[in-house]
Amino acid sequence: MITAIVLIQAAAESIPEAAQAIADIEGVTEVYSCAGDVDLIAKVRVAAHEDLADLIPAKISKVPGVLGTDTHIAFRSYSRADTDAAFSIGVDGV
Repeated sequence: MITAIVLIQAAAESIPEAAQAIADIEGVTEVYSCAGDVDLIAKVRVAAHEDLADLIPAKISKVPGVLGTDTHIAFRSYSRADTDAAFSIGVDGV
């Protein structure tokens, strides 16, 4: 599974509607509105790199109010939950 983070510039008056429309697209797992250099951040999960080409320019970029996107493909995931799970392996048997 391929995970990508899509930074999205949106027209200020369209942010809530654009965010919901993007969240409704298959392959998009989460959408956040945020402060800073971008207006929305979407987390995308697809089976193959080719699917990103179908999803981002063909769907996300076409949502009314979306002005531009910047996509970052994730190589590896790190989280506290992953670390805690790795260190708890075999603890139940002690």
